[in-house]
Amino acid sequence: MNYPIDLKELAYRESEQVEWKENVADINDVIQTAVAFANDYSNLGGGYIVCGAKEVKDEHGFQKMLLPGMTSQKLKEVEGKVLNACRDYVDPPIVPHTVQLPAETEDKRVLVLIIPATDHAHSFRQQSTTTYYIRIGSNTCEARNGLLRELLVKKGKLPPWDRRINLNATVNDLDLIVLREYLQRMSLWDGKRDIDEYLSPDFKLAALAPSLCQKEPLTNVLRPRNFALLLFGREPTRFFPGAVSIFSIYPGKDRGETHAERIELEGTIVEQANKLIERLNAEAYIVFDKTSTTMPNLAKYPSRALQEAVVNALAHRDYESDQPTRITIFSDRVEINSPGTLPSAIDRIKFVEGRESPFWRNQGLAYFFIKLQLAQTEGQGIPTILRTMKAEGCPAPIFEIGSENLVCILGAHPRHEAIRELRSAENDTVVGNYSAALEKVEKLLNNDPYNFRSLELYCEINNLMRTPQRVAEFIFNSKIDLFRLNAATQLVMAETLTSINNPNKSTRDIINQLLDLVGR
Repeated sequence: MNYPIDLKELAYRESEQVEWKENVADINDVIQTAVAFANDYSNLGGGYIVCGAKEVKDEHGFQKMLLPGMTSQKLKEVEGKVLNACRDYVDPPIVPHTVQLPAETEDKRVLVLIIPATDHAHSFRQQSTTTYYIRIGSNTCEARNGLLRELLVKKGKLPPWDRRINLNATVNDLDLIVLREYLQRMSLWDGKRDIDEYLSPDFKLAALAPSLCQKEPLTNVLRPRNFALLLFGREPTRFFPGAVSIFSIYPGKDRGETHAERIELEGTIVEQANKLIERLNAEAYIVFDKTSTTMPNLAKYPSRALQEAVVNALAHRDYESDQPTRITIFSDRVEINSPGTLPSAIDRIKFVEGRESPFWRNQGLAYFFIKLQLAQTEGQGIPTILRTMKAEGCPAPIFEIGSENLVCILGAHPRHEAIRELRSAENDTVVGNYSAALEKVEKLLNNDPYNFRSLELYCEINNLMRTPQRVAEFIFNSKIDLFRLNAATQLVMAETLTSINNPNKSTRDIINQLLDLVGR
């Protein structure tokens, strides 16, 4: 079959789908890339290996393609070795399509190997090792650990982790009292049924929910699935060492504080979720801000955003990792660290924008989290976080997506930080640390020059430091509208300015204006 190939068009494709080989010095390197394209980890449909060509930049920095090509003998050698190795050393074998194209000179040709994606997970046997390869960006790399498991799951060679039966556990490792309690809470408990019926491999709580247990193929022993142990296990950490949550509180903005609070939470993930939500709700307190007439009641964080973030961390994390879920409270933010990066099926940009289609890493948990009202309908977690943070006036959440974890950062309402800094400045003033207090108040006034508590404290500090001229300079430089201040603040500022020795005409005019406003 003839495949029309346009090398210029290939040059503009994503490098994840095209590999350029000028000299083909290592045949094994070509085979590894061919296997990676056939495995199609990123769901791009396969890829192209162009032998006898390379990409360079011209003198203007633009992309340019060179086609030195290969001799007839070299081309036949490369083609033969690649096809033979793909047949004899790749399992299951792959059959690349080959196309020959003209090179820069008539005595040479460019060889293009076309490798379509397949439904299989392919491995390459070299000497005594067998390795699976995948394409990550423009690189061909070994599929190890989580990447290999995800590849095998995508190819249907391995069931998703949460649905696998746990060969180290038996039904005795399930807490049947907890199971019954949760079934009652979900209105799924039938008093006419024996509890053992719910453990039957043939019994499903819903059409799309897997059975809680399954029989081991060889021994016929009934064993729980992984998700059942997480939800109803007597001791989940026996089987999943990372299935714990660590809740930490630091009084400042980083971990450099001299003291902190740290709590380790174990038990089922439902128990952990409830305990974490309870503790996080204590952080979502509401204060009354007298400086604001439009929004006097301010929540530090929307409680709904905190709940969705922690439930997402527990439901979507990688439980094959031995790392715990970490929730860390700082004075200005909450960081929720979930082991395991985003599945490859999820688009990162759509994810952080809340536009991604519903996707559960642990699908077996989805049904139970929704029925227990810990999660909303599928795909609503991130949009809910974005919406509630915006509605409350909090900063937009930040999602840091690493290679082995995902961190959700929820910033506190900016006025909470201002109130905290103002209290700190007041304490510094009381103990006589005027310079530190002045620095803090000046920062607050830079952000909000009309905050009357900050203005009055600024006047008080400068009176104590015998520097009232600073208040006049602040009024001149900030160009604040004195009409917008309340009468009490206007009076405090006027009294401070009158203590200036020999004030100039501009300062006297401000004093008179303030006193005139107070007298109205």
